[in-house]
Amino acid sequence: MIFELIKNRRSVFPAQYNDVPIAKADIEKILEAANWAPTHKKTEPWRFKVLQGDSQRRLGQFLSAKYQEIEERPKQMKIRKLKENPVKSGAVIAICMQRDPKESLPEWEEIAATAMAVQNMWLCCTELGIGCYWSSPGLIKHMHEFFELKEGEKCLGFFYMGYYDGELPKVERGSMTEKVVWMG
Repeated sequence: MIFELIKNRRSVFPAQYNDVPIAKADIEKILEAANWAPTHKKTEPWRFKVLQGDSQRRLGQFLSAKYQEIEERPKQMKIRKLKENPVKSGAVIAICMQRDPKESLPEWEEIAATAMAVQNMWLCCTELGIGCYWSSPGLIKHMHEFFELKEGEKCLGFFYMGYYDGELPKVERGSMTEKVVWMG
């Protein structure tokens, strides 16, 4: 069963979402799944900020304005997507990582643990029939201007979520034999 869930996980984008709201209990279940990710030295570095309602609109406005401010030649289509994607979503979860203050392990291990937490969220969404994807725009380096981030906390991206209609396309993968070296 878990293998089928893994194989059925897909990126589903805000343009595909319908207007069905995501219940708070489902978001809490998704976040609880994240909390069970593996974590070296038990630092549990994942941090999440859930945006719904007006905060989604404010996020879209911030991203759109910041892009126009820093981009020499902003593209109208990107301005529109940055502004609209958060509000098209049933919820947006900012994916953040809190660096261990003692720096008792390399930062990449805490980023990896956070990524595992997001994979748990993705698999939980798949099981619940909620579409989602992880977006990591260059603008995330400016998120300290939008969120109150603690010292050592950084934003790694956004987890857009929403219900969708219809079937998702099947995805093919190359053979594992091309990606594995067996050593005796």
